[in-house]
Amino acid sequence: MNLSNIYVLIAIVALLAIAVIVLLNSRTRRWRAITPLAGLAFAFVLAGVMFGEERWLGYSLMGIGVALAVIDIIRQARAK
Repeated sequence: MNLSNIYVLIAIVALLAIAVIVLLNSRTRRWRAITPLAGLAFAFVLAGVMFGEERWLGYSLMGIGVALAVIDIIRQARAK
């Protein structure tokens, strides 16, 4: 296992830890469910991290994920 694979593994573990913390805190507060568009954005960002060795592919996937997240934020703000 080379150094870049270790960084990817650390990033995935950190994201999972954040997800667990959010889920544990959500039991005390009422949270809205994640929208399908936000889930898709999260998946694109994770795919970008996983395919980070190919810079053009990794950055493209992350960019798509961020763009989808921004679109979801705008749609949620207009719905209120």
